[in-house]
Amino acid sequence: MRSPNYLFCFLEIFSSEGGIQSYVKDILKAYLSVTAETNSPPQAEVLLLRDSPDCQNPFESKNLRFHYLKTDPVWFGRLNFAARILINLVQKRPKRVFCGHINLAPLIQTLCEPLGIPYTILTYGKEVWETLGPKYQIAMSQADSIWTISRYTRDHTCCNNQLNPAKFQIVPCVVDENIFTIGLKPQDLLAQYNLTAAKILMTVARLRSTDIYKGVDVTIKALPQIAKTFPNVKYLVIGRGDDRPRLAKIAQDLGVAEKVIFAGFVPTADLAAHYQLADAYVMPSQEGFGIVYLEALACGLPVLAGDSDGSADPLQDGKLGWRVPYRNSEAVAVACVEMLRGKDIRCDRAWLREQTLARFSFQSLCQSLESIFESSDSD
Repeated sequence: MRSPNYLFCFLEIFSSEGGIQSYVKDILKAYLSVTAETNSPPQAEVLLLRDSPDCQNPFESKNLRFHYLKTDPVWFGRLNFAARILINLVQKRPKRVFCGHINLAPLIQTLCEPLGIPYTILTYGKEVWETLGPKYQIAMSQADSIWTISRYTRDHTCCNNQLNPAKFQIVPCVVDENIFTIGLKPQDLLAQYNLTAAKILMTVARLRSTDIYKGVDVTIKALPQIAKTFPNVKYLVIGRGDDRPRLAKIAQDLGVAEKVIFAGFVPTADLAAHYQLADAYVMPSQEGFGIVYLEALACGLPVLAGDSDGSADPLQDGKLGWRVPYRNSEAVAVACVEMLRGKDIRCDRAWLREQTLARFSFQSLCQSLESIFESSDSD
């Protein structure tokens, strides 16, 4: 019998940075790991609408063939993307199509449904939390299955779009335990950022004006109150974006400018060392999941998140961290003082790492995908 084949369709993976891109890369890495152990590995093709061939792609292999369709003008790339999907469907009759973003779902549904080819939609967070337009709701209702990263995203998507929860499969984010580890504070970075002898709070987030939900401004507003207990507190903000001037002005107006260090963009290879600098990770956000929480926890950091979003999963409903009302600087300040005091079990570095890896290791993702693919192939 011929080995099954799959088609993956994504907007972009390599030309942009963010949680969705990290998640997709983990999915592809796990797919390669799972298929490498089978006698007849499924062959898969990956169509990328906004990525170009000059990107760095570590996933190219005999089991994953990539096609880059970024063009100028943009409309031609979209047309070519649709044509390539249709040609693949007709000529190769894939076992399943994986739609990597809700914006692509109506196209995938239109092309797959007449041919009787099942498709799975990958969802992440805010893009599916609200009530979607009719064509998107139809595409989701007709999907064979929907992957999502957290209970929160599943529940909100179902509630606002009249979808059956049984259609959803939770495929959570994971953390690389070999990269994100507990370690001593790097002395060179302490000196670089002038953090020696400081109590260090940290956030890793995009600083875009469209992403103020990350809560960096809320944390800055909490600093004066935190400083009453810990005068040596400093706040290390890692990330780049057009919102940085506004955030710097808030710090200036509150008289805490010297306590806020904007580190700018830090490459993934250097992130773990920056987590190891910190005494606590703070991001009172609204996340679909929050990979950064896993990274911080794997490095043994106490973590603060919002109390009404997908962070309930990595924080295991508050077992592993503090969950506070979204955009409440007073609640952030109280929680930060508790974390910096370090007396709570949720500040036990080794325990935080152990509990996190038990549920969100790369191996757990591989096991989830293996089970899903086996079930799909037996249908």
